[in-house]
Amino acid sequence: MNVIRVVAIALTIGIGAGSTAMADGFKDCTKLDKASWKPASEAEAKAKALGYEVRRSKIEGSCYEVYGVKEGKLYELFYSPEDLSLKHTIAK
Repeated sequence: MNVIRVVAIALTIGIGAGSTAMADGFKDCTKLDKASWKPASEAEAKAKALGYEVRRSKIEGSCYEVYGVKEGKLYELFYSPEDLSLKHTIAK
């Protein structure tokens, strides 16, 4: 019975850690209504101006998430759609 309990706990911890690892946790950039957001293409242009080769972009929570490559490394850049300020960067 104890073996089953230990295995169940280990699986629960493993599943929780896996889902946490997949989420980057950065999704709050603005409280502004989407109708007032600046275009995503402007966030991409800002990333390009910083030297990133933009691969794609998407909306993540209330942020523009721009995927770019710089010096051979992949980055996720999170921009506020309100003022297009860079809020967070994750190197992959």
